[in-house]
Amino acid sequence: MRETLFVFPRDLIPAAWGSVSARFAAANRRRFIRDLERWGSVPDGDGAAWLQAAEFAVLDHLADGVPRSSARLREEVPEVGGSIVLAPDRSWGGKVAIAPRVLAQLSMAGSVARAANAGPWYTSRPTWTTTAEWWGHDVPDVPETRPGYAELVRRWLWSYGPGTVEDIAWWIGGTKAAVRTALDDLGARNVSLEDGSIGWLRQDDLEPVSAPEPWVALLPLLDPTVMGWKERDFLLGPHAPQVFDSAGNAGTTALVDGRVVGAWVQDTQGVVELRLLENITRTAHDALRREARKLTDWLDRQRVFTVYPSPAMQADAAPSAVDPATSRAVRSS
Repeated sequence: MRETLFVFPRDLIPAAWGSVSARFAAANRRRFIRDLERWGSVPDGDGAAWLQAAEFAVLDHLADGVPRSSARLREEVPEVGGSIVLAPDRSWGGKVAIAPRVLAQLSMAGSVARAANAGPWYTSRPTWTTTAEWWGHDVPDVPETRPGYAELVRRWLWSYGPGTVEDIAWWIGGTKAAVRTALDDLGARNVSLEDGSIGWLRQDDLEPVSAPEPWVALLPLLDPTVMGWKERDFLLGPHAPQVFDSAGNAGTTALVDGRVVGAWVQDTQGVVELRLLENITRTAHDALRREARKLTDWLDRQRVFTVYPSPAMQADAAPSAVDPATSRAVRSS
């Protein structure tokens, strides 16, 4: 939710619209208007009216039910065809097209939705349509803010609990006050975590959990398993600097029994290779290698590129292997 792309089950979307999405929509609107008036050609005091007119123009154009890309909307809707130059004297500044920002604003407000992807599955070239068209003209009612947050927190606890108030607030992009209110509304139970902090669980999730059989997994970039908590030492150990980039984006990861032990990459032929960061047993390594072969086959050797490579992914070291004499991972020569 923190102003990035989230994927929800359809029945959870209204709760997001009514809570954190509305919060970000309001904040983003204020920032967008400020940028239009400061860096664009919109006179001071006219930004709100200008943005509203641009939104109406986009929605009116999409009302025919034909999904369109941001680039196509720039060509067909004059109101969003321009750009602004943000902070021209700063390294982070530069020319920014208006159409994508208008679409982002409308998306946060629940007025438009991503339709089909205009490129192959491994690229991001979304088209856009109205929410009514995407939903089949039967858009569900949006709950009030408080029950919306309660439902999001309830789902988070089911997937990630126990977790702290800080974990939940970080994940959903809400305030700690909103999270505490939601926990109270849900009747959540507090529990002691290994580090001595207070975590929370749903009332119907208090039974002890049996230890699973040994397992491994290769996870993609920004996987919610790795991104689910603010504090992740129990999952990452000492490897956070190696599997996250400087902006906090998770790279690919290799997990053994629920703990990150490295990353994975593809070679020039699309073959998945391991980049282990610690010693693991031969059994675990063999299991990861089987997962690597399965992933290579599933991707059909299509190389998937990313703008978020972690240090572990960028390392030039050869794939890890296991020393038969010690059953420990070592670097292949």
